Amino acid sequence: MSIRQITHHPKSYKTPYKASDPDNNKRGQLYIVATPIGNLGDMSQRAIQTLSDVELILAEDTRKTRKLTSHFGISTPLQSLHEHNEQERAQTIVDLLQQGQHIALVSDAGTPLISDPGYRLVTSVADANVNIIPIPGASAVITALSIAGLPTDRFMFEGFLPAKQPARQAYLKNNYYEMRTQVYYESSHRIHATLKDIQQVFGDKRHIVIARELTKLYEDIFRGTIAQAHDWLVADTHRAKGEFVLIIAGNPEPPAPATELIQTNILTTLLGELPVKQAAHLTAKITGQAKNAVYKQALQSKNNK
Repeated sequence: MSIRQITHHPKSYKTPYKASDPDNNKRGQLYIVATPIGNLGDMSQRAIQTLSDVELILAEDTRKTRKLTSHFGISTPLQSLHEHNEQERAQTIVDLLQQGQHIALVSDAGTPLISDPGYRLVTSVADANVNIIPIPGASAVITALSIAGLPTDRFMFEGFLPAKQPARQAYLKNNYYEMRTQVYYESSHRIHATLKDIQQVFGDKRHIVIARELTKLYEDIFRGTIAQAHDWLVADTHRAKGEFVLIIAGNPEPPAPATELIQTNILTTLLGELPVKQAAHLTAKITGQAKNAVYKQALQSKNNK
């Protein structure tokens, strides 16, 4: 299958061009290609064909992607695109696309842009009205959710937690009352510290799923309470190795609303230090009250002074 055959798939596969732009049919296309998160058997035939047919592959780490392309006999040239050079290379890539080159973007593993580089490039390409085509496939967050046994109708994906403990604990505390299922990524060298912080913030009884080394040889899934998760992790030193997806159950109860007097005191204190909008936002977050109602109260309080 050639690139031209790929581009003539049904419109449901494509981000449509603006009909008013006569140059669209002369432009190349950017393909966002998902790659395996561990098991090479998860590489789709469409992904292989696309990477074979484009003129350039943009890779987060060319060394890692070269192993993938070599395995599948793909000889397309590789060029690095990562968080440190994405901004400066975006316009050059847009120029190549506008000149008619077809280009693919991949990450080290999984779906590009999901806790990986690519956002700035995709924004620039979209702003230039160049077609962007997704080639779907593996994603660690979706894979983990599918086997978690926790509610997936509503969830929040937060990527990697902050590396330093104070910031990490503050981040988790901010999500304590979140009712949706929470999903985080974590690395092997921080998993012990992160799980300890999760236990300190959320307590022992909240349910958690730890998905380790998904689709790889030593894949391991834990389901249970946070207290049990800590015991599970320390019981075997090998369990701290690899890449992790952490899924935490949402809070079953919404935050209890503060009394009107407490809310007023909080709002008054914050208004003395912060702009109205920021004071109202923080008061609503602390008290559990509706943002619009608190903002209205803040404006009235400010106007009465």
